[in-house]
Amino acid sequence: GKIQQQQIGECLRALGQNPTESDVKKFTMQLKPDERVSFEVFLPIYQAISKQRTADTADDFIEGLRHFDKDASGFISSAELRHLLTTLGEKLADDEVEQLLQNQEDSQGNVNYEEFVRMVMSG
Repeated sequence: GKIQQQQIGECLRALGQNPTESDVKKFTMQLKPDERVSFEVFLPIYQAISKQRTADTADDFIEGLRHFDKDASGFISSAELRHLLTTLGEKLADDEVEQLLQNQEDSQGNVNYEEFVRMVMSG
């Protein structure tokens, strides 16, 4: 069977990868818009994304968020985290951020960013 090229990102994510939309576009640019993708075409894309993934570890994300932890408490405000997730890198939609932050805030509206990153990375 073949899949539509718009489904490549979904298939990669279903197989445990976490490509950005720009990563997926980079590998599908040479395909015709309506071309369906065979396993033989999909496999090299999967392998390339899989190799690239090892560069993005939870520790890298935690280290990045640590810069926003001004008092070294292990927490950042959910408002600041929400702002980062919706304005930097591959921007998330507000509803996606709400879903991620669900049950993550403490009573002061802060998020333990190490726990947050590990939760997000574990799927």
